[in-house]
Amino acid sequence: MSDETGTPPGYLTRKDDYLKRMRRIEGQVKGIERMIGDEKYCIDILTQVSAVTKALQAVALGLVDEHMSHCVLDAARAGSPQAEVKLREASDAIARLVRS
Repeated sequence: MSDETGTPPGYLTRKDDYLKRMRRIEGQVKGIERMIGDEKYCIDILTQVSAVTKALQAVALGLVDEHMSHCVLDAARAGSPQAEVKLREASDAIARLVRS
């Protein structure tokens, strides 16, 4: 899916990698669910939650990097008025990541 300017997402060339990572994270989350159901030790569950959190952060940072090096850079090179919008989007996304 492209943005409002018709530009394809910056991560498109690595889409399969991102999907594979997300499936792996999904499996980890299901594993945590099983651990809770099986009444596993709290610290073991927290360790797995931490691993999932780190994995999601890695995906998020990769997407931010793709956005900056593709969407923002392309808009800036084209002298597009969208460059400022793309930069603001990236800044807002980074701020959300830092707060989480």
